[in-house]
Amino acid sequence: MNLFQTTISTGLILVLLGAFLLFFRGHSETLFKGALRSTIATVILMGLGSAWFLLKVTHLGEADLGHYRHWLFVGFFLIAFLSFFTVPDFLSVRGLAILLLLAGDTVLDSAYMQEPKARLLLVSWVYLVIIGAMYVGALPYRMRDFLNWLYLRNWRTIGSGLILLGYGVVLIGASFAY
Repeated sequence: MNLFQTTISTGLILVLLGAFLLFFRGHSETLFKGALRSTIATVILMGLGSAWFLLKVTHLGEADLGHYRHWLFVGFFLIAFLSFFTVPDFLSVRGLAILLLLAGDTVLDSAYMQEPKARLLLVSWVYLVIIGAMYVGALPYRMRDFLNWLYLRNWRTIGSGLILLGYGVVLIGASFAY
């Protein structure tokens, strides 16, 4: 994907997520809190994250331990498979963290060595997402704590929805400045 496509798609995702938080507060709370320990969400998120990561392992070059990519594939496949049985608590959060980190890599690749200064709006957001994904990937129970904090007061959900919606609109506008 090029920088325009990446920025506009990230902006649309933020607009949709912000609108979901704003207009469907009850549904979003049920969905997000229910997904923390849901088996279906775990299989989908961890399955997609593991598959995407294993796909990246199969495309490793010679400089990136490419000689051992088959052994790496088997090792990481076993880790992903066995994680369903050994650490099932909040595994959906870890799967989401994997997906966010891999998506961040893709977005940063599209913005790499690009001239427009407006790309910094996208890159700044992606770095915040990467930091958050690393944090909840290491301490997944903190996602539960964050969601409890977010939905404790109505204004927090509304404010978060407005921030996501507003930043999504800014990103969509910035994508046309390239």
